[in-house]
Amino acid sequence: MKRIVLPTDFSENAWNAIAYALAVFNMVDCHFVVLNAFQGSSSGLMTKIRMAGETRPYELLKEESEQELEKIVQRAKSTTTHPKHTFQAISLPGNLTDTIGKTVLEERIDLIIMGTKGATGLKEAFLGSNAYKVIKNINFCPIIVVPENWEKSLQKRTILFVTGYEHMFEAYEFKPILDLSGLLQSKIIVGHMGKHNELEPAQQQAKELVKKYLNTADYEFVEMKEETFLNTSIQKMVAESDQIGMIAMIDYWHSFFEKITDEPVIKKVAFNTKVPFLVMHLVE
Repeated sequence: MKRIVLPTDFSENAWNAIAYALAVFNMVDCHFVVLNAFQGSSSGLMTKIRMAGETRPYELLKEESEQELEKIVQRAKSTTTHPKHTFQAISLPGNLTDTIGKTVLEERIDLIIMGTKGATGLKEAFLGSNAYKVIKNINFCPIIVVPENWEKSLQKRTILFVTGYEHMFEAYEFKPILDLSGLLQSKIIVGHMGKHNELEPAQQQAKELVKKYLNTADYEFVEMKEETFLNTSIQKMVAESDQIGMIAMIDYWHSFFEKITDEPVIKKVAFNTKVPFLVMHLVE
């Protein structure tokens, strides 16, 4: 049985990600953990609450969180059509990243699915994104970031896996993308991002490993068009395709692309993606 955590702040954007999870895994036995991290209006309030233990402010926050979670669980139950979808509500005090990490470890979670909203300019630079914070800090569980209007992407049957053939891949790194490819009956496009001249010997060896680990899937290799920014190349390829319904990348050492380009590619994709974004991690 697949175990999936669905973080929610009770917004419609968060519900969109839950609906996406129910749609993608509609034929799979799943245990869904619907998680809410509740906090007071200020960090000072939460500090006082933690010091005082089960105080009235804490109880009120937790009660509200639990009530809203129950509504989400009932909505999810009425949405799913699979008899072996089970649901668990967890309400925890603290910040989102810490509570997700705790839940992933304690509940033996296989996958995180959460919503995101894009941002641009100064807002992106200074406010950041909960989704990106989770990607950056939870490096022991694959994550799918779901944008608004994801319904369109389910009609598209191709996953774009972006890589620079930058390290010697291991089989476990490809399990999430292979699982999703099987579920969605998707083709995998391996998009090479980098200089389009002859690959270095190490890159060629890495490419051969990609062939080895994707041998059970329908896949092809393509060279991605070079733009000023790597994120622009990715978004442009998705926009120009009538088949790509998901982007996938491996995030390691935060991240290889950032090191060689000074561009926070994973962050920019998380903010700007128009299709679900699967982030897998290298176990360091």
